[in-house]
Amino acid sequence: MFVVGMRLRLTAGEPGHCGALKLKILKGASGGLLRRSLRRVIAPEIPGLAVSRILYRSERFLWEKGRMPLFFRKRKPSEEARKRLEYQMCLAKEAGADDILDISKCELSEIPFGAFATCKVLQKKVLIVHTNHLTSLLPKSCSLLSLATIKVLDLHDNQLTALPDDLGQLTALQVLNVERNQLMQLPRSIGNLTQLQTLNVKDNKLKELPDTLGELRSLRTLNISGNEIQRLPKMLAHVRTLEMLSLDASTMVFPPPEVCGAGTAAILQFLCKESGLEYYPPSQYLLPVLEQDGTNSRDSPDGPTDRVSREEVEWQNRFSDYEKRKEQKMLEKLEFERRLELGQREHAQLLQQSSSQKDEILQTVKEEQFRLEKGLSERQRHLDAERQRLQEQLKQTEQSISSRIQKLLQENQRQKKSSEILKSLENERIRMEQLMSITQEETENLRRREVASAMKQMLTERCKNRLMQMAYESQRQSLAQQACSSMAEMDERFQQILSWQQMDQNKAISQILQESAMQKAAFEALQVKKDLMHRQIRSQEMVSEQRWALSNLLQQLLKEKQQREEELREILTELEAKSETRQENYWLIQYQRLLNQKPLSLKLQEEGVERQLVALLEELSAEHYLPIFAHHRLSLALLSQMSPGDLAKLGVSEAGLQHEILRKVQELLDAARIQPELKPPAGEVLTPTAPQEPPESVRPSAPPAELEVQASECVVCLEREAQMIFLNCGHVCCCQQCCQPLRTCPLCRQDIVQRLRIYHSS
Repeated sequence: MFVVGMRLRLTAGEPGHCGALKLKILKGASGGLLRRSLRRVIAPEIPGLAVSRILYRSERFLWEKGRMPLFFRKRKPSEEARKRLEYQMCLAKEAGADDILDISKCELSEIPFGAFATCKVLQKKVLIVHTNHLTSLLPKSCSLLSLATIKVLDLHDNQLTALPDDLGQLTALQVLNVERNQLMQLPRSIGNLTQLQTLNVKDNKLKELPDTLGELRSLRTLNISGNEIQRLPKMLAHVRTLEMLSLDASTMVFPPPEVCGAGTAAILQFLCKESGLEYYPPSQYLLPVLEQDGTNSRDSPDGPTDRVSREEVEWQNRFSDYEKRKEQKMLEKLEFERRLELGQREHAQLLQQSSSQKDEILQTVKEEQFRLEKGLSERQRHLDAERQRLQEQLKQTEQSISSRIQKLLQENQRQKKSSEILKSLENERIRMEQLMSITQEETENLRRREVASAMKQMLTERCKNRLMQMAYESQRQSLAQQACSSMAEMDERFQQILSWQQMDQNKAISQILQESAMQKAAFEALQVKKDLMHRQIRSQEMVSEQRWALSNLLQQLLKEKQQREEELREILTELEAKSETRQENYWLIQYQRLLNQKPLSLKLQEEGVERQLVALLEELSAEHYLPIFAHHRLSLALLSQMSPGDLAKLGVSEAGLQHEILRKVQELLDAARIQPELKPPAGEVLTPTAPQEPPESVRPSAPPAELEVQASECVVCLEREAQMIFLNCGHVCCCQQCCQPLRTCPLCRQDIVQRLRIYHSS
């Protein structure tokens, strides 16, 4: 039981007013007991405002003594904070207000119910609640569905210990800032935030990250520094759009500190290697995210607003810095292309010089080879004549044995030649498939590597040609010496055979057999050397043909590069003449032009793919793999016989997508087998039926091109020309300025999935 002793002394003043109050707090007094005692003793005699001041001073005193917290959870905010909250709520409800609800620095212990209602009714995009005393994000009677339209949620500098388990319901969220809180863990439903691009959990008490972070397909910035995290989840390797990862490298265990200190790219490469994935830079996956940002630029909070506050000034400064960096990057890109063009011209000159030198060397090698073959043929004829004279003196058995050995040698040579030819053809086929599998995105990287590798190969080939010429001279001399020595030995042995033939016929036959074996070995050695020389020359010719093809390809690439540069110059002149609103659609224009420049062969291959296979890829959102399927001429029957590993070799890298494609293909084939085939009776001809029309829910609501009336003006402003196509309905009824705030088509009231701009050719 605590004891409280108090001594009150009222100074001179008006009756009923407290001029001064002195409190004597005995040891062991608690805050709750003090509040109850003050209300019971002095409340009847002192007005309510004075009592609240006394309570505040007593709580302040006890807090300084360390006996109670300074702010109670149920303590009311100050008058200034309350006025600020009311002003911000009224400002958010005014007509023409922006999409931001800022209730920061209002001393809130929980978000008021009116804030959720305002966000739900007025479709707010940004909710700022930083620098408060929040311990929970949601009151008891509220749901996160009220914040379904929120894209930016700022909760830093609060006292949050956990986030709601159903945080994944905020599907439109793009920025989440919970810096400097007391979070112990993140909910697993955070993986459902597919549009989240920035996640800041700095200075919390997190010990690990959930594996569901790997499902954030649009995440670009992640800050986990100032926590107790020592290991990163392997699933983070599936976030291919991550550009910046901030962490405490010294405290990390997985990945090691040296990898974490090397930067974001090194960390992602390590995680991809551990997960068995192939690493690609984020720039190859950011195009869909950037296009989404471009379409929603009207709804982003980065634009200028009518309010002048510190947060808005920061957003404007960041946006201006981003524009400056973008212009600087464009200038650097143009300068790099100019330098690259100069380097390619120099490289083309070097290639021409090296090709001329190579042709001269090949011509000399061919002449030497012709002379060598001529000498070898003459020598061979001479040896054949000598061998025939010797064979006439041998028995019929020796002739049959020699003929059999000769047949075996010829058969072995033919088998070797056929195996080598098959092997070379297989290698050529594999190499051509690898060359054909190079995508358009890798051509720029290959172009830079080929410049360096071609120069290096040119130098190495020059050295190799010199070494080959020296080796050829030495081999020719050694062959001549060997031929002379072998002729001398054969003459001596032939004389010995003639002298010894009369003495002992059996001994002469054995000696002749030995000599014939030695001659066969020498002939086989000569044939092997000749085959080696032929192989080397054939390989050199193949290499020269390949280099000629590569040089033609390089020239074609240079021509295409010049054409692209001219197109870029024309695009830049067009962009300078257009307004700022049309400059925002720059990348969409480029993407449309790239689609229009698709090769005719690839379009024909894509049109030849089965409709069921095309519909299956569209259903799985894998339309970008359609060129690969068309190139390899895959059908449903072939896919049913393939495994996920075969799809991975073709270029389908996602493991889940591989299994899903194979499962869908099997389902389609099973359904086709179940339906009985209708066979016409004898003598009856089946008439072709009309093609089945797509269901009403899939067919666009816009009329066909031949029946549609030309719309010359916008249905909203009735002033400008209609320039935008709404998908999936297909209506062309709005201009570029009026289509941005629309979410549904004004003609058919269907949801707008995508907007396409119409460009009229001059």
